[in-house]
Amino acid sequence: MTIKEGSLEAPRREPIDWQDADFHDRDAVDAELARVFDVCHGCRRCVNLCEAFPTLFDLIDESDTMEVDGVDRGDYGKVVEQCYLCDLCAETKCPYLPPHEWRIDFPHLMLRAKATRFKEQRPRWRDRLITSTGLTFSTLSAPGVRQLANGAAKLSVIRGLGERLAGIHRDAPLPTFHGRRRRAAARQPLDEPVAGERTSGRVAVYATCYGEHNDPQVVEDLLCVLRHNGIDAKRLDDATCCAMPKLELGDLDGVAANKDANLPVFLAAIDDGYDLMSIIPSCVLMYRQEIPLLFPDDEDVARVKTAFFDPFEYLVARRRDGLANLDFKHPLGKVAYHAACHQRVQAIGQRTREFLALVPDTEVTMIERCSGHDGTYAVKAETYDKAMKIARPVVRMVRDADADTYGSDCPMAGRMIEHGLDDGTAATHPISMLRRAYGI
Repeated sequence: MTIKEGSLEAPRREPIDWQDADFHDRDAVDAELARVFDVCHGCRRCVNLCEAFPTLFDLIDESDTMEVDGVDRGDYGKVVEQCYLCDLCAETKCPYLPPHEWRIDFPHLMLRAKATRFKEQRPRWRDRLITSTGLTFSTLSAPGVRQLANGAAKLSVIRGLGERLAGIHRDAPLPTFHGRRRRAAARQPLDEPVAGERTSGRVAVYATCYGEHNDPQVVEDLLCVLRHNGIDAKRLDDATCCAMPKLELGDLDGVAANKDANLPVFLAAIDDGYDLMSIIPSCVLMYRQEIPLLFPDDEDVARVKTAFFDPFEYLVARRRDGLANLDFKHPLGKVAYHAACHQRVQAIGQRTREFLALVPDTEVTMIERCSGHDGTYAVKAETYDKAMKIARPVVRMVRDADADTYGSDCPMAGRMIEHGLDDGTAATHPISMLRRAYGI
């Protein structure tokens, strides 16, 4: 049999058969890890993406045989712990993804290993807490609680205690918690929205845990930008967490539960003629890729997948149909723009850069490297230093850009860059940049 080296065909992510009896079988999981690790050992092109690959290669190189068979299978978990499911290895580096006959999907193998470990042993309480973002963020945003939480985040004594007792690194960048939802920008009466080739002209915005409790201003900015473009935009109520943190933990039953809670909310909006959108690339990715691969035969999941858009993907589509508002009032100057990993792997192209570049007297420097925040990875005591190491090149590139404004489609990535710069400047979401350019 002839084995092809690499693949010239488009990669294909395959359904995740997580409800099959063998999916969580430890011997089967370890056998597949050994097979894939052996291929990775011979390739090594992903070594600069994250800590998972250097961890693997160090284990191999320091073994007696200098091959995978010299690595204790009990150490495989050290590799799995360093994967935060950014998907960049699969989508930008690996030549052996299906349809290649080796059928390697490293992130989804890591997900399988995480899910198996989740079944075998109860996660530590910290990990259960910080991945239950809906409940945790709601609690920390409550009156009286948010003032304490925000104040404690600034006290070194409290942060040190939090590191010792909870494993939250004392220097990790933490979000600010807001109280009641800010009132969204008033909905202006619109003429009948004009549909484009791919867009309905109506958008229901999924605020997400982060937009609801940590950065409500960006949600308001998105609503204003959409309405300024003649789009009938509303905010979705009653939706819960997308469950990306649960996915990273390997809690697939938790992902299923959140999916079941959100589908009726999303489907009602779709039935009313609305497209769906979020300010968080990870949340969009969950409903465009991860949940459809976990539930490949669910017709409702497929409907939601088709309806979800990235904000700038939507605006570029409207522009190509001659429907975008290009009447900009203010230049943005030099912009250092970080492309979020979970946006890049959606394969929609450089839409944020493309639309921001339409603003007169604006120069966009695009940065395509991981910010190092990666969900909960940057806040944990055991991985904070690794996260800062990953972020270092991005921080350097932002600093070297000498930009007037910097930010990322992912607010958490923006906060990580701001944390790394530590110069008193603040990251700005590209949607907020656009609102400023419109002068609205």
